[in-house]
Amino acid sequence: MPCRLYLITPPKIDLTTFPDLLAAALDGGDVASVQLRLKDCDDDTIRRAADALRPVVQGRDRAFLMNDRPDLALQTGCDGVHIGQEDASYQSARQILGLGRIVGVTAHDSRHLAMESAEAGADYVAFGAFFPTDTKTAKGRPSPEILQWWSEIFTVPCVAIGGITPANCAPLVKAGADFLAVIAAVWNHPSGPAAAVKEFDRAIEAAS
Repeated sequence: MPCRLYLITPPKIDLTTFPDLLAAALDGGDVASVQLRLKDCDDDTIRRAADALRPVVQGRDRAFLMNDRPDLALQTGCDGVHIGQEDASYQSARQILGLGRIVGVTAHDSRHLAMESAEAGADYVAFGAFFPTDTKTAKGRPSPEILQWWSEIFTVPCVAIGGITPANCAPLVKAGADFLAVIAAVWNHPSGPAAAVKEFDRAIEAAS
């Protein structure tokens, strides 16, 4: 399966303009899924954002995931949830969401955490941060080799995250990443998100 983009929303969202930006990004090329990631916001703010963005994503037949909060993911009709190691456990997220929805888990740079999550039933594991990133303090700095190891042994998909751009993504694609999770490289692109997605598409194709 070719490597695909996994979009994560920017840290701050203006709901008057962002749905159109998101639509442009999704129409710009091959995006598999979108994760709504709003930190330090109250539940109502997250619910409003989910209600505004979910139709944009699901209407284009892409997966819409919630960061951290399986309870809100269920309430707002998301396709699943992404949980970090400090968030809900995989088991509690699966209990809340049932078998029909996606539960993805952060493994940082830990093979052990990744294997535990996959064995428990996670739909994907995420490794990173591969490159410096301003979005959050990285808890691990793996090398692309971890993606190669994973993809040779396991069938559960892996996501690469952390400072990924069209210019630096080739080693991750070559190593076997199933998805590239991207934030700043798309939303802060000087020519806009659609141009960024097109650039990623070209870079992924060239590296494949």
